[in-house]
Amino acid sequence: MEVKQEVQLARWFRSLGRVLRYIFIGLAVAALLGLFFILYLRSQPLPATTINETTTIYGEGDQVIATLYKGENRVFVPLAQIPDAVQKASIAIEDRKFYAHTGFDIKRIAGAALVDLRQFSKAEGASTITMQLARNLYLTHDKTWTRKLKEAMLTIQLELNYTKPELLELYLNQIYYGHSAYGVQAAAKTYFGKNASELSLAEASLLAGLPKGPKFFSPFRDEKAAKERQRIVLNAMVNENYITKEQAAEAWKEPLRFASPEQNQANGIAPYFRDYVTRLAKEKYGIDEELVAHGGLKIYTTLDPKMQLIAEETIKKYVPKDRPLQAALVAIEPQTGYIKAMVGGRDYKESQFNRALARRQPGSSMKPVLYLAALENGFTPLTKIKSEPTVFTFGQNKEPYIPRNFGEQYAHDYITMGQAIARSDNIYAVQTALSIGPDKMVAMARKMGVASPLRPLPSLALGSSPVMPLEMAEAFSVLAGQGKKAEPVSIKKIIDREGNVLVETKPQLQQVVSPETSFLLTHMMEKVFASGGTAHRVSSMLHRPVAGKTGTTDYDAWLNGFTPQLAASVWVGYDNNRKIDPFDDARQAAPIWADFMEHALTGKPAAVFPVPSGVTSVYVDPVSGKLAGGNSANQELMYFIPGTEPTEYAKKPEPATTDPAKPKEKSFWDRLKFWQ
Repeated sequence: MEVKQEVQLARWFRSLGRVLRYIFIGLAVAALLGLFFILYLRSQPLPATTINETTTIYGEGDQVIATLYKGENRVFVPLAQIPDAVQKASIAIEDRKFYAHTGFDIKRIAGAALVDLRQFSKAEGASTITMQLARNLYLTHDKTWTRKLKEAMLTIQLELNYTKPELLELYLNQIYYGHSAYGVQAAAKTYFGKNASELSLAEASLLAGLPKGPKFFSPFRDEKAAKERQRIVLNAMVNENYITKEQAAEAWKEPLRFASPEQNQANGIAPYFRDYVTRLAKEKYGIDEELVAHGGLKIYTTLDPKMQLIAEETIKKYVPKDRPLQAALVAIEPQTGYIKAMVGGRDYKESQFNRALARRQPGSSMKPVLYLAALENGFTPLTKIKSEPTVFTFGQNKEPYIPRNFGEQYAHDYITMGQAIARSDNIYAVQTALSIGPDKMVAMARKMGVASPLRPLPSLALGSSPVMPLEMAEAFSVLAGQGKKAEPVSIKKIIDREGNVLVETKPQLQQVVSPETSFLLTHMMEKVFASGGTAHRVSSMLHRPVAGKTGTTDYDAWLNGFTPQLAASVWVGYDNNRKIDPFDDARQAAPIWADFMEHALTGKPAAVFPVPSGVTSVYVDPVSGKLAGGNSANQELMYFIPGTEPTEYAKKPEPATTDPAKPKEKSFWDRLKFWQ
């Protein structure tokens, strides 16, 4: 009996040995297969993925003026710039064993699987940070077994290819926090209006609770639910010994100051300039549209945010609200060509059409281009032409051209170039154009930066060919820059998300007109704002030397002008071919320009226009055009190219012969007081 039992026991041990060997062999094979599988996964590249990242546009001082994104607002920040509180809060609430596991929390997965089996569903989640990252980078959020199998394989690959800090960095830059904010930097800006690096423990714990359910826990939608979720996160951090109970209590009680949702939706300032810059990035510098839209570019521009806000507010202040009058403004720094401000319309939400780039007839504001060409072709500030109704003929067929002065006001006498500029005399301008040839005016316009088509006709002197406000600002900046043309610049530098410089520009200046000629014209254009000038009515708004030129057509009103530090062009008019009211609509351009210039240059010294060494100054009797003598009733300081100044003195004025009791007849200039 005992022998039989011993035999049976021996057989049982032999069977157990075989089973154990089979199990060992099976485990060894499984381990070997697992090793080969892991080595296979390790050798396979991860699927290609595109992480959309917000492109940021900066103004001067690296101030953000706009962000560009399509659905996903994301700005990538390295882990070193993410506070420890954000990292620990996210780990505590999402994956407390993150640094211990190899991608899977087996205990949590088993528990979630048991719940799924009991409820016959796949609702319970136990995703680790790596699993969430795999899903967000490569997969959809469908709750299918196929998707879960792919997720597991990708999770292994991520763990094999990245370190834990790298995985956490990717996660915190990828996860969705609500309100189009992807990644902790965009979330910090969206909810608190600050950078991620500036987040406190209280703010970090609130943000860490959002990915679980951005719609339910958004403080913009339900602040109470957000605070309750924050409490859960803080308690989780206490359980992991990341913070003490006292720190958690203080963080939960800390008042939170949330950013305005409306402010986030505004998407920065200078929307017309933003569109202009993105178009240049694509068309001029050849950057792919997708890269511009959501490639995480950093575009550094020339815009002055303070000056831009002044421009926007000034237009809002003066453009009437009871009719659809539009306005545009462009300001350029003459020494660099940097575009400092650009407004393309009264309301970007209503119309995205950028009128700063639209061609409109400049009217008389084009005359300085003509007079600059005239000064280079024999004219002087004292060149006289008779101001009276005149019929001009031109071309082989002697075609008639009959320009008129505003209000049919004429001096009926000879006037100088300075007087013609101040009073915007059309007869003087057309006669000048025909004297030097309209083609010379076209050539000068090209040198000054006007690229729009120009027809060399006598009417060009009166601004018949449409041009852009941007071109006019560039042309007038030539005068402000003492004859140097600075190519307009809006983009200083473009850097991609890896820090590579894609575009970098430098100011490009070219002396296109002599400093002497530029100064002669500038000095005469200062009189536009003096008593009797067409812009005199806004002179009280200005407290620094300025020069400029008004311009009015049936459909457009302009004021283009400059100081030594800034050139600006202002246009007003309608979009729908509607005529402007010459005594209302047309009068808005001048105060917009004056108000903007005065406030835009606040804090900068009132600089005078520098007098070049190549000019000479003399006192002139404006009536005779000769040198003012000791007995001259009126004396005016005027500048000339040496050799062109008057050499004879005015005669002593004759005694008055008119009857003192008889009212004195008003002069031509007195009759034009309505301009002021």
